[in-house]
Parts: sequence; structure tokens; C-alpha cells
Amino acid sequence: MNSVLEIKDLHVSVETEQGEKQILKGVDLTIKQGETHAIMGPNGSGKSTLAYAIAGHPRYEVTGGSILLDGEEVLEMEVDERAQAGLFLAMQYPVEIPGVTNANFLRTAKTAIDGEAPAIRTWMKDVKEAMGNLRMDESFASRNVNEGFSGGEKKRNEILQLELLKPRFAVLDETDSGLDVDALKIVSEGVNRAKEATGLGVLLITHYTRILRYIKPDFVHVFVDGKVAEEGGPELAERLEEEGYDRFLTGASA
Repeated sequence: MNSVLEIKDLHVSVETEQGEKQILKGVDLTIKQGETHAIMGPNGSGKSTLAYAIAGHPRYEVTGGSILLDGEEVLEMEVDERAQAGLFLAMQYPVEIPGVTNANFLRTAKTAIDGEAPAIRTWMKDVKEAMGNLRMDESFASRNVNEGFSGGEKKRNEILQLELLKPRFAVLDETDSGLDVDALKIVSEGVNRAKEATGLGVLLITHYTRILRYIKPDFVHVFVDGKVAEEGGPELAERLEEEGYDRFLTGASA
């Protein structure tokens, strides 16, 4: 049976200097394993807020609604419990972790998720193979997580984690941001490999359609002012490429 991630009437607020601001205003979304859903929309529409709410970022307060993973309430889980349940977030701006090598980070994360440490010989083989597929030099294994990495290297490192940790659902928050064409292809191939290998469900957040040429969406959802303004198939992304978001923004609050 395929897993299902259900987002029901989700309302999320964030504390700003001007006080509490409501960002998400009733989002409904259902993602099944093996499906790719693209979330598109203008800046400030709530796309990244949705990602952080799913992951459990403490700055984002869920004021209504629910997030269910196979019927279990994700909002009642701690961040590490969400990862153990099979949720993964590739961040728009991956953070550096000084003093922690990639190799140690990956094996510790894999151990925490699986409940037991992977066999060293098999694990090292898997890591080298995944790094090779992502055109990452093996020296990256001994470097501190994302420290001194270029933007493209950080994004490849996120997809390395995705391929090795094998979640059920991945939220990719503007993974295409700052990538040149070659890096975009390599990262996209990694996502497609993960999906093919495990039946991964993908929630892909992006401004632009260029990544959708490599990661084909089954469904496209347009976010405007904290809500889903329109839904459709891949053809909706093509229409957005031609027309932009102007027709959605007329009358929408800033």
C-alpha cells in the first residue's frame, strides 16, 4: 500500500517585527507515494512556509488544520520523528555544519532513521556510488557539511542525502535556485533516481518551469496569497511560463 501525505485546511502564521502575520490561509493538498507535485507561485505566496510547516520549523506556528502521514498527525511529531517517519526537506538555503564531516553526518542520520547502523562495507559502496552519480568528488565525504561549498555543491549534497536516506516523501524547496544548466540536470537526475528506486513522493517548490523539464510533474498547484489558486497537470506549468502570475494577482492582497 502506498503512503499518503495529506494537508488539510492548513493555516500557518509567523511572528514578524510588526506582529503575527498569517501566511497560509487554508491549504489542502494530497500527495501519494510515486507522485510529483509542483508548487508554483510568486514571491511571498507561502510556498516555503508550507515546506517549513511540514518539516516542523519552530518559527512557523500552525494555527489550524492538520498534516497527516498515513493517517498519523505529523504536527504532533518532533522534527526528528518526522524524519524517521519518512519526511525529508531539501532547503532553499542549506546550512553549514562546522566540525561535522559529511561522512559522519550521513551515517549518523541513516542510523537514526533506520534504528541501526548500516554495515560499513555496503554503506561506503552506496555513498561512493551516489556521489559518483552526482559528480561529487570523494573528498566531499571528509569535508564538513556544506562548509565552503558553492551553491551548486550544497544542492547536490542535499540530493546525496535524499538518495541515501530513502524517505517516503521529499519536499524540495527551490532546489533549482542558483543552479546552472549542468548542475540542474545532475540534481534533477538524482531526484528521478530516488523516485524510481523507492517510489518517492515529491513536493517540488519552484518559481520557474525550467526544472520541470527534467523532473516531470503529475500535478501543478499555483499558490497565491497563502492559498491554492489553481490546480492542474503539466500543461498548467506551460501556461504559467507563457503568461506569468498576473492573472492570479489581480485583486490578491499583497
